[in-house]
Amino acid sequence: MPTQKLTNEIIHAAIFGFEEQKRRLDSQIADLRAMLSGAPAESAAIEEATPRPRRKMSAAGRRAIAAGQRKRWAAAKGQAVPEGLAAPKPKRKLSAAGRAAIVAATKKRWALMRAEAAKK
Repeated sequence: MPTQKLTNEIIHAAIFGFEEQKRRLDSQIADLRAMLSGAPAESAAIEEATPRPRRKMSAAGRRAIAAGQRKRWAAAKGQAVPEGLAAPKPKRKLSAAGRAAIVAATKKRWALMRAEAAKK
């Protein structure tokens, strides 16, 4: 007797069918329990929450986490901290002139947008 091969499509359809049967049975069980307790029937068939998409981490973020972990291990083992991990890069600061240029450009852009809106 030849055996039938199960394809992914057939397996997915079977899973869907069984889940639907389970939801129907859960609903019927909830109705029966409500009849026993005299309370109004509540559907116990709770919709399964759709899973959130996985968060993706940038390569720079992974490098930063790995570097921090190496630094913690070195400190825990009493070893010298590797050369690249000792001094973090200093934070960059915006000069007053740079800030003024950004503010002026923003004001100019908004003035153009308002003028364009007034024409329409």
